[in-house]
Amino acid sequence: MIADWLDLHFAALALALLVDAAIGDPDWLWRRLPHPVTWFGALIGLLDRTLNREDMATPTRRALGVVAVVLLVAVAIAAGVALDWLFDNSWWGFFATVLVVAVMLAGRSLYDHVRAVADAFDRGGLPAARTAVARIVGRDPDSLDEAGVCRAAVESAAENFSDGLVAPAFWFAAAGLPGLLAYKAINTADSMIGHRTPRHEAFGWAAARLDDLVNLPASRIAAGLIVLAAPVVGGRIPDAFAAMLDDARKHRSPNAGWPEAAAAGALRLALAGPRRYHGVVVDDPFLNPAGRRGVRPRDIREALKLMIAAAALGWLVLATFALS
Repeated sequence: MIADWLDLHFAALALALLVDAAIGDPDWLWRRLPHPVTWFGALIGLLDRTLNREDMATPTRRALGVVAVVLLVAVAIAAGVALDWLFDNSWWGFFATVLVVAVMLAGRSLYDHVRAVADAFDRGGLPAARTAVARIVGRDPDSLDEAGVCRAAVESAAENFSDGLVAPAFWFAAAGLPGLLAYKAINTADSMIGHRTPRHEAFGWAAARLDDLVNLPASRIAAGLIVLAAPVVGGRIPDAFAAMLDDARKHRSPNAGWPEAAAAGALRLALAGPRRYHGVVVDDPFLNPAGRRGVRPRDIREALKLMIAAAALGWLVLATFALS
């Protein structure tokens, strides 16, 4: 019984990954319907407006931020349990599960947004590329030269390969729809309130720390897949592995450094380094500092090829489990 359930579970995930790769997030659909993640966003916004008052002391705001995250995760888990119950033991429930999982994956969306930066260079040069990269990174686009824009796009491809594809797939594999929805709720909370701003540094503390925790396993898995995919772009597995081990912990994020360092080694590039956010220069060290710093538009396309290969490797492993 358990073995049969696991086979269907992994089969649903493998099929959902294919659906996401083929369709992604079609604009025509989400212009007419609210994306499910926006429901989490609406709840987070309500909790922020209700509980996060500027006249409160910092410890109180931090405690209420913990309460907000607990409520959010509880709602997400309850929604996942309800969907599992609704879909249980029915042929259509399997395909409904596939659809829900595919909607929560962001692999194709990531590919499209990063490719848009490379395409922008071809269409309109650096100004167009700055506009395109501003949609996927938080650094100041006007301060970026060609190498800076390209570096930002490559880093975004690596980091979001973990956050947008590997992590939701991992949490569905580990805990079904409740785990998947809880992860997406936490990730959405981090993007909305997990910032070190006067309003959210205390209230968003719990969201940011929990997001770090739930992304920890996926970031290492994503990095491992990128390392193994290095030969597809002419890289060497030992070099990518060494860059990952040597430099992942240099990143200010406990998770983003893993796939970014692995990608830097695989692509033979130096990533991260000093960059500007909202007028403030962040003087971070380079990942794979021996790599080439002059990142070019074609390196963006190579990075996408690397992520496709890494995703394909992960899918093959998953399909093996589903068919075993």
